[in-house]
Amino acid sequence: MKKLLFFFASLALAEASPVDGSKPNIIFILSDDMGWNEPAFNGGNPKLTPHITKLRDQGVSLSQFYVHAVCAPTRAAFLTGRYAFRTWSDWRSEDFGKPSYLAKLGMKLVKNEAGDETRRVHGVASEERTVAEALKDSGYFTSIAGKWHCGEWLPGQLPMGQGFDHQYGHYGWGIDYNNKTIPHNAPARFAVYDWHRNQKPVFEPGYSTDLIANEAVRVIADHRMTRKEQPLFMYVAFNAVHGPLEEIPRYVEEYGKRHAALKCLDDAVGLIVNAIDQSGLGDNTLLIFANDNGGLREEMNAPYRGTKNTNYEGGVRVPCIMRWPDKIAANSTKDSLMHVTDLYSTFATLAGADLKQERPLDGKNMTNVLFGTAKSPRDEIIFEVSGSVRFPAIRKGKYKLVGKELYDLEADPSEKTDIAAKHPDIVKELTARVTKVGAERPPLTGMDRLMTPALPWVYGQNENTNVPDWVKEEVRKIRDTQPKEWAPGTTPWPQAPKDGKIIYTGDGR
Repeated sequence: MKKLLFFFASLALAEASPVDGSKPNIIFILSDDMGWNEPAFNGGNPKLTPHITKLRDQGVSLSQFYVHAVCAPTRAAFLTGRYAFRTWSDWRSEDFGKPSYLAKLGMKLVKNEAGDETRRVHGVASEERTVAEALKDSGYFTSIAGKWHCGEWLPGQLPMGQGFDHQYGHYGWGIDYNNKTIPHNAPARFAVYDWHRNQKPVFEPGYSTDLIANEAVRVIADHRMTRKEQPLFMYVAFNAVHGPLEEIPRYVEEYGKRHAALKCLDDAVGLIVNAIDQSGLGDNTLLIFANDNGGLREEMNAPYRGTKNTNYEGGVRVPCIMRWPDKIAANSTKDSLMHVTDLYSTFATLAGADLKQERPLDGKNMTNVLFGTAKSPRDEIIFEVSGSVRFPAIRKGKYKLVGKELYDLEADPSEKTDIAAKHPDIVKELTARVTKVGAERPPLTGMDRLMTPALPWVYGQNENTNVPDWVKEEVRKIRDTQPKEWAPGTTPWPQAPKDGKIIYTGDGR
């Protein structure tokens, strides 16, 4: 297996929990752009999330579970157990085709060998050891259904090059739920096809939320029939409720588009949970449901301040629930500080996987916290360092620094009062800490790899070499409806944040 092991990752020395090395099935469901208060257990409309509510009632809710501020950084941090800046995943793959983002790095669009302006190819490097690889080495069957967003071109940066035995879904950031295309940038704004099974383009009519759930159910059923003695790791990464919110198949008249999309997501979660239980896998399955970053508007994240793409609480504190019958108390809550990187070490410990590896981990094993009474070994989270489009941000104990602003999260969890002027010593200490860690950012490499053709038919370098006629036909139908010219400075995606902040309009696509 790649990624030879050279030294021990930094791990907290603690007595092993009773479930360490027990190799349960592990199923991680991740939603996209859901706000803190959208699920009913955090104050949302109970009619919209009954299945998620039921799952919460059967398990534990984590009140201080944190992620990164945007989709791709969170996904990369989960996969690698390392803060996003270490893999340059605080820059998303598509950012390297956006002039407003490239300008932040002192770069411009470049031309490939064909003479066309194109994007530089970026993604989680194949040299990184992923949680899928760690669990696969421990005997797990590994599956992903849904959104990848850690590289959409090079084979080594796609799911099956990063440890997954099975792949289904899309590689890029925000597909159309129905026609499975995505606006391509650098510089063309035209559609590219992005729907795949085992890294080959596949045509499957339907709404992507439903299709992802159906695929997860199929994998669970197949596992029950053919691999029952082998543990299953399944990562179900929905694109819901990320934009565009068009042509939602049900609930729109009653609830409107956003809430209809959320209720469809809830249906999908219910379908997957039922499949687990009806297959007899529930008692030996750790099931997690979480979200990748905050919602697009502050009202979705109340009582917390901020939105997706900001490092305020509303951008980085997300709902997270876990269920494992007889191992986790039903209808319980834990206030322990956790970060998405911790899932890597926790999953690996449950699987009996080796945590010695070449690239050190930021994640900490939380088995004693989740399945016992231990306090969290984490008292610090690095959300952002310099070199990102967002301000550096760190939480240390009860204090949180966002740029030059300081907040006491125990006294002021909504971050209403900046106390930096009252505590210059704490500002100095946290600034020094986040600067020191930021100095560990590795050089940005691979920028000589350019996407050719500049406007592919389908994502995936190998998939684009011999494109089926049906893909071209589907893509042409969409491109024929798209504008041929764009006003200067306008794009189908939001521009880079200004002053470390961003304001979303529409559905955020």
